Amino acid sequence: MTATAATVLSTTEIPDEATAVRTPVAAERMARAKKAYTTRFLARRVEMDPGGYELLSGSAVRPAAGDVVLARVAEIGQHKRLEGPGSRRQTLFVGDEVLVAYGHRYAPDQFEAAVPQDLRSSHLIAAGGLTGVVTAQHAGMAPATVLEPVGLLADHAGVVNLARLAPHRLRTDVPRTASGRFPAGRPTVVAVLGTSMNSGKSTTLACLVRGLATSGLRVAAGKVTGTGAGGDPRLFADAGAAAVLDFTDFGLPSTFRVDHGRVRALLASVVDALAASQPDVVVVEIADGVYQAETARLLGDPIFPAVVDRVVFAAGDALGASAGVRVLEDAGIDVAAVSGVLTASPLATREAGAALAVPVLPTFGLVEPGTATALLPR
Repeated sequence: MTATAATVLSTTEIPDEATAVRTPVAAERMARAKKAYTTRFLARRVEMDPGGYELLSGSAVRPAAGDVVLARVAEIGQHKRLEGPGSRRQTLFVGDEVLVAYGHRYAPDQFEAAVPQDLRSSHLIAAGGLTGVVTAQHAGMAPATVLEPVGLLADHAGVVNLARLAPHRLRTDVPRTASGRFPAGRPTVVAVLGTSMNSGKSTTLACLVRGLATSGLRVAAGKVTGTGAGGDPRLFADAGAAAVLDFTDFGLPSTFRVDHGRVRALLASVVDALAASQPDVVVVEIADGVYQAETARLLGDPIFPAVVDRVVFAAGDALGASAGVRVLEDAGIDVAAVSGVLTASPLATREAGAALAVPVLPTFGLVEPGTATALLPR
């Protein structure tokens, strides 16, 4: 079910025929290309009818975030597998043709990358099927897998952009100054945030979903921001979420460098769409850390407390937990508990417990119905 008010994100226009090379794509070639998780809605369409596509190439072509590109694997690097539409990891070989989406990436433990301004050589910057040019990387990462774009994919309606194929649209009626509960009549909403990438947010959310569902509540789960991949949504479903959505269902391959208006619309839209499944509780993850630009601005926006009732905070150590809770509380956000990676260490858990006024709960303890339901507002 989509929001009643909708807007389609902008897509790339087809360049003038005189300056862009158009090459029809044989149906067999479309069917054979390896499809990514980010392009799963396109993959469904291609499975029904692989004909009617062409490639746009040449110096006039300017890719945009969300545009689908047919690219050839030129060199295998960090990502040796491509997550497919059903989340199976497809082994990549040099010479493979893949259908992936352009996007920006923010991953302190992996890559920072940007959409290039032309069809130059690019990189596979996320296994879920995101391509861009790496601008910085963690020292522990191998060089990124290299892709050679063949051309932007186009059909009768223009360049194929994820936003055009997505089943949901962003709300256009999100108030600039929100107060009270928005959307009206929504269920209880709990958000999971963290200190950084790999602080345990997704596992914390999944365990919380499990505990709430085991208690007899109907739970819906979503991921508002991040980089497109199927692992977390499937984890949430495995934990017992009755409905699961993320930003890719709204046509975004990632949310890094997405303007604030769309990020705040994403929060309201994801919660609104999940609420349509009539759950008792909606649990959503906000990716990366509280200092990440898009997250920090969202936390300071009045839409956040209008949509989210409470926060569970995931941290990697006691100091991060203390600092993160302080940032949230200074923003007027109700923190219910701390959990995450730090709770794998009894010593770190004790340190955090001594420094914080909120409970520090073992991540896998959240699967207990009493522990999970105690985090809901009374």
